[in-house]
Amino acid sequence: MAKDTCVLAYSGGLDTSVCLRWLMDEKGLDVICVVGEVGQEHEGLEEIRERALAVGAKDCIIADMREDFANNYLSKALAANAMFENKYPLLSALSRPLISKYLVDVAHANGAKYVAHGCTGKGNDQVRFETSIRALDPTLEIIAPVREWHMHTRDEEMEWAKAHGVPVPTTKKKPYSIDDNMWGRAIECGVLENPMNRPPLDIYTMTRDIADTPDEARELTITFKGGMPVAIDGQEMSMHEVIVELNKIAGEHGYGRIDMIENRMVGVKSRECYECPAGLALIAAHRALEDMCLEREVLRYKLHMEHDWAINVYNGQWFSPLKHAMDTFMATTQQCVTGNVRIKFHKGNLIVTGRESDYSLYDYGLATYDAADTFDHKAAKGFIDLYSLSLRTWAANRAGKEATDGE
Repeated sequence: MAKDTCVLAYSGGLDTSVCLRWLMDEKGLDVICVVGEVGQEHEGLEEIRERALAVGAKDCIIADMREDFANNYLSKALAANAMFENKYPLLSALSRPLISKYLVDVAHANGAKYVAHGCTGKGNDQVRFETSIRALDPTLEIIAPVREWHMHTRDEEMEWAKAHGVPVPTTKKKPYSIDDNMWGRAIECGVLENPMNRPPLDIYTMTRDIADTPDEARELTITFKGGMPVAIDGQEMSMHEVIVELNKIAGEHGYGRIDMIENRMVGVKSRECYECPAGLALIAAHRALEDMCLEREVLRYKLHMEHDWAINVYNGQWFSPLKHAMDTFMATTQQCVTGNVRIKFHKGNLIVTGRESDYSLYDYGLATYDAADTFDHKAAKGFIDLYSLSLRTWAANRAGKEATDGE
């Protein structure tokens, strides 16, 4: 009797390696693994594929998602200046819907009944994967092995893997949980679970420690067109190439580390360490250009929308109608966000040192205080009289009365 097929989101790490064997042994399924190339650090995805096949996968598909990720996911995050809790430019939350789309496509191509992931039962990614998969195809059944098996610690998983002949890269000496892509790296577990512990230097690979950064600053100019980065110092690049180059430059100067207490959607506070050099740099430069090009009320309203966009995506709602509607708003605001922004990296810092645009709403004549001033100062009195009219009416009425409903 033919076995049912399950498509597994596979990274080759501890959780998904154990999931692969568990799905075969406990569920009796044929498993097709999908490995997403999203710009993460690796020594070769072919090695991960061979590992999956050695464990017993029916097939292991390596999908290069980098251009799709940059052009259709990270581009939207940049348009929204996405910063969850005003600190974190999102990372895993941006790759999960992309990977989910590929999982569903592979399931359809192979007649698979099930889709599986290796997320824990108290993390955010389980919500992101399952919500995305159900939005794309609500008929697929989802299996979350980590929520079903009776292993409660990473040590138990490592022992199970050893007993079942599953090779994994994680060791007891360095039991960090790491997720990364071209937008950055997320590091948790181990000694990081004590919020007072200093992050060990060996957790960082994208950014140098401040003591090891160059003494001389590095200044460069990013060119944007329609809100998207298209060149560095005049050299035209794809968005993917811009991100790779900025990760290198910003990381060399120690820029891009975040150490935060994060509020997960399931209600748990978690200590998270991140490296996001290119993401943070692009958002800083992009905001500087928007400040110049967007009309005041659009900019102010967009700030509110950015906050909601980041929460929506963090909570796994990438394919929701609300998020699609917000994307339309964001796209409209980006039409004239075109120009150059000069930034400087030095000792873990980024400073915007200049910006220019043909769509600039900055008017020197209105802004200057020298002889070129074109602002009508006489108009200010009438403006202030009308602006303060309601307040003056209130103050006159309350004068001399016990109740002022003010201070």
